[in-house]
Amino acid sequence: MVKNFRWFQRLVFALILGASSTSLAAPVPAEALFQNPVLGGAQLSPDGRFVALKVGGKDKKAVLAVLDLSTMQSKVVASFSEFDVGFFRWVNDRRLVFNTWPKLAGPGFGSYGQGLFAVDADGSRFRQLVETEAAFVKNAESGTALLKWSHQLYQSFGRRDSDHVFVVNPEEMSKQRIGYFVLRRLNTVTGVATDVDAPLHATDWLFDEKGALKWVVTQKDGRRAVVRRDGDERWTTVAEFDLLEDGVRPAFIDDRGVLYGQGAANGRAALFRMDAATGKLIEPAVVVSETFDLYPSPVLRNGTIIGWRIKAEAERTIWQDPALEALQAQVDKLLSGASNVIEVPERGDSPYVLIHNKSDRMPTRGLLLHRETGKLTLLGSSHPQVNAADTGRTEFVTYVARDGRLIPAWITAPPGAKQLRRPMVVLVHGGPWVRGGGRHWDPEVQFLASRGYVVVQPEFRGSTGFGRDHFKAGFKQWGKAMQTDLADAASWAIKEQIADPERICIMGASYGGYATLMGLAQNPELFKCGVAWVGVTDPMMLFDIGWSDVTSEAKTYGYMRLIGDPATDREALKRVSPLHNADQIKQPLLLAYGKWDVRVPIVHGERFRDAIKPHNKNAEWIVYPDQGHGWDGFETKSDFWGRVERLLQREIGENRSK
Repeated sequence: MVKNFRWFQRLVFALILGASSTSLAAPVPAEALFQNPVLGGAQLSPDGRFVALKVGGKDKKAVLAVLDLSTMQSKVVASFSEFDVGFFRWVNDRRLVFNTWPKLAGPGFGSYGQGLFAVDADGSRFRQLVETEAAFVKNAESGTALLKWSHQLYQSFGRRDSDHVFVVNPEEMSKQRIGYFVLRRLNTVTGVATDVDAPLHATDWLFDEKGALKWVVTQKDGRRAVVRRDGDERWTTVAEFDLLEDGVRPAFIDDRGVLYGQGAANGRAALFRMDAATGKLIEPAVVVSETFDLYPSPVLRNGTIIGWRIKAEAERTIWQDPALEALQAQVDKLLSGASNVIEVPERGDSPYVLIHNKSDRMPTRGLLLHRETGKLTLLGSSHPQVNAADTGRTEFVTYVARDGRLIPAWITAPPGAKQLRRPMVVLVHGGPWVRGGGRHWDPEVQFLASRGYVVVQPEFRGSTGFGRDHFKAGFKQWGKAMQTDLADAASWAIKEQIADPERICIMGASYGGYATLMGLAQNPELFKCGVAWVGVTDPMMLFDIGWSDVTSEAKTYGYMRLIGDPATDREALKRVSPLHNADQIKQPLLLAYGKWDVRVPIVHGERFRDAIKPHNKNAEWIVYPDQGHGWDGFETKSDFWGRVERLLQREIGENRSK
């Protein structure tokens, strides 16, 4: 079995690396990859008569536009001179709600509210609902005060047939905690908000088909509870569990009153029907995977579930309607080689469906399909200058770590690469308690692949999305098994003749920056250079620094168990601290930080820069004065990735000098 499996993997690698061309494609220009999206999103109105579009591009602020499908005429309905339109969503058939995405700079970084605004599909009845820190928009109407800037839109599933949305506001925002959330029902026309009665520590709210609140999930002191509403006022706790352990969560109530909930099946997150009387899950699971944790969201038609959206290797829909299943097959044949997420009208007789055409090799496109005529209309692409022929394929693979654990990973090969044993980058995701990769468009991965590098993205232990056991295997494993999983990825790629053993670098941001530095210190025989940006350089600083945005509650109930106890584990944490191992790092290194980072404050970088300087003359240091925990804007991205390109070319590129 193992022998056959390895033969199969070799075949996959041969298919990945053995493209039709005998030479590499020309590198995709950084501008084509990192410019602001031209089409930043599209959503079909509930009745299928309009499409809302976020439109922008290089040197352009993203605006909100609406396409009338009866006339095929579009109109900009919201725009700002200084800020981009951010998230948007249909409130009902004719009204939209949205926030802004500001360019944050200076000491105000992180304290700016995104606001909340509403407007009709024809541009009328524009109204600001939630204030921003700058208060750059004022209501023409008087008499209704704006909600505090910290209010955020709460996305609930429902019929979207009123003028109301739900917003959430933390009543406490302190160094101790962010909590005591209050849920409010907000009229997007009048701006009037009313509190929704719920338990004090609720963090998640579930409504029935009539819009009545029936279930909540609370969180306090490292524990969660599932609470049911009995009658109008009484709340009953039906389940309680540790924050970091398996538990159940009510997920959706359909139009017949059937309750669905999240739970575990064979160690993977799955969707079940749920007994409303007891809160128990009903076997078997409705939606489940042997490999991935799944958190399905319902696709509705007149309140009835007609499908479930999931994210496995890629996004897709499990249809329960045979006609839509047939439509999916038709679309997949027409737009092959991609994940085609079909958005259908929630009600009415509109013949249009919206297709989100997603691929690892091509930026997301929006297309309209007229079901009666079969006419397909391209609405646009997020990055239209990118040609799929110039990008690499991403595949899901697994490898065996040194202790026998099976580690998932994503591998992307350069377009047109013929030979094996190529230069390779191990790209480490941040978090680290997240899922890092997938078969989707990733401009950073494609930047590297288009320049000739195989990119491996390990889902090392501690990553989420691959079962509770894989997540828990990462507890207190910073610099230990989480780190050796990355070295094992490189060793595996060498053994499989994917990577040239003399041309491997490691890179990543945040936790990925930490892992990069530890990889350079622990495995100089594998990693010839590194790129670490906004990276943690000492786990103890995560506890000691008081000016980060991590609360004391998160440190107590999260960090102390996930990373280590700063009191009892201090010496162990010191041994896995890049800061205390700086003298071991001799390889060329790029270090980059944002001056106003509040998640990993720049002191992480400054202390490490000073520690490595006497031992490594090839450590490049860059601070972006207007950035935080990640890069915003084309100029910063272009500068940073240009530096990455030059470092990789010098150290592991095809024409490197040594």
